[in-house]
Amino acid sequence: MRRVAEGLRVHFTACRNRSPMKPTFAVSSSRLPRPAALALVFALTLGSSHAWTQGVPDTPTLGASPQALIEYARQSNPGFAAARAEASAAQERVTPAGALPDPTFEIELMDATNTMSGRSASLLPGQVGETRYRITQPLPGWGKRDLAVKAAEAQATQADAMRDASWAELAAKIETLWLRYYAADRERVLNREGLTLLQSLEELSLARYELGLLPQQAVLRIQREITAQRLALVEVEQRRKGLAAGLNGLLGRAHDAPLAAPADPAPLPGQLEAGALFKAAASANPDVNAAAYGIDVARAERERTYQDRLPDFAVGVRNNRPDEGKASWDVMFEVMIPLQQSSRRAREREAEYMLIAAEARREDARARASGELGTAWSMYAQGRETLRLLEHTLLPQARATRDASRAALASGTVDFDSVIEAERQLIDIRMRQLQTELETRLALTEIRKLTGELN
Repeated sequence: MRRVAEGLRVHFTACRNRSPMKPTFAVSSSRLPRPAALALVFALTLGSSHAWTQGVPDTPTLGASPQALIEYARQSNPGFAAARAEASAAQERVTPAGALPDPTFEIELMDATNTMSGRSASLLPGQVGETRYRITQPLPGWGKRDLAVKAAEAQATQADAMRDASWAELAAKIETLWLRYYAADRERVLNREGLTLLQSLEELSLARYELGLLPQQAVLRIQREITAQRLALVEVEQRRKGLAAGLNGLLGRAHDAPLAAPADPAPLPGQLEAGALFKAAASANPDVNAAAYGIDVARAERERTYQDRLPDFAVGVRNNRPDEGKASWDVMFEVMIPLQQSSRRAREREAEYMLIAAEARREDARARASGELGTAWSMYAQGRETLRLLEHTLLPQARATRDASRAALASGTVDFDSVIEAERQLIDIRMRQLQTELETRLALTEIRKLTGELN
């Protein structure tokens, strides 16, 4: 702002010192009011600052953690929006389930040809032999409306459970993709670090080769290692972009929408108690809960089917208006006669089988959850032990070997191939450590999904 103001002040001073002959388009500073000059300075300053702000790209923040992605998907994922709408629709079915059926209105034209009166035929009320108006209200049998409400409530509860199961599956899928995205990002960093180390070794090998201290085969080998490392870096870059596109797809965003670099996830928990996990899987697993509510639906439908043995009713009133004579009123009462016993018995057997199927589905869901939890828990325990050995034993040994080989190369006691092999082993161990961490975290995500923690 100071430079802009000084430039304007110089410009106005130059205008004052000019000769009286001025171009027609020039405006003297004496004619320009002081508030207007200040406004011009302010406008130019705002314009320059706005242009500078537009030049700085926005840094994406979505993608640094899986929790932010999951909360974003809760509102933007189309599949979960459909499950949420279906659950809401099921809730709206409860009220009409217990409502009475709509009444019916009938109009009957007796002697529409007017044969008795000798007039021409007519379809207008009051111009025929007799006009009858009737209103009828159907009435379900005793208890049928309450059972209909009970069945609708059970279906709504099951729809909510299915929505929760859908959400748990989606959240686990997002967290799984994010963990792979995180591993790809860290693998890219490791590849770049490895490439930098190999390039430094290449410079050293070329310098020793020029002095005649190293054979050409050693230089060619380090160059092959560099090429292989570059190929690995290209592969991990493409995999990272593919995982980012997959995450954006689950979020309902464009495939190339920017995502922030993933931050380090929370530390892995210690030992997990197997008994508590299996108990939670049997009671809080989303699929088990959905199957359990399916039993309530089947029971309610069975009660409704057995209640159909009772007849339904209908009441009505009718107004008779003859062409000649006085109007009269009739009251009607109808009863449905349950004669089709074979079809009713078939529906009752169907309801019993549906209940048996619902109970079997719940047991199957429990068995599948228990089996999948056992596999995930075993993978997690194995991953934790492998990580401990890698971090505290194998990785320090590889670093010590690498340092020792470098020192030996400087003293001339080992060849260059030994140094390259030590560097390669260190890179491979770090990659294995990253892969083991990824598999362990994926197992933890599966455990959280199976025990209902992702709801």
